Amino acid sequence: QVQLVESGGGLVQAGGSLRLSCAASGRTFSNYGVGWFRQAPGKEREFVGAMGWPGDRTGYAESVKGRFTISRDNAKNTVYLQMNSLKPEDTAVYYCAARLYGGPYYGPSDYRSWGQGTQVTVSS
Repeated sequence: QVQLVESGGGLVQAGGSLRLSCAASGRTFSNYGVGWFRQAPGKEREFVGAMGWPGDRTGYAESVKGRFTISRDNAKNTVYLQMNSLKPEDTAVYYCAARLYGGPYYGPSDYRSWGQGTQVTVSS
């Protein structure tokens, strides 16, 4: 299984931007479908966006569409989540997840590997 480590979280004001990274080790990451999920306190984990393989086709939750973008750098074995126009309701722990081949996958149970999460806090 691939091991995933997220980074890039932090505190930002509403309207600001952050870029989260999901670095993979253990396997080549280029042929994985990758998803981003988030979980706010007291809420269930929810889908944010995903990228499939091959072709890097993407899908996003309606709540982030037009503001968040997933990209992949195969040379760095890393997938990114660029988050713009952040809102206080985007505050959550963000997780990346991966599954070999296929996707984009939209459900947490579709994924086989998970990172530990990174906290994103958006102040109003």
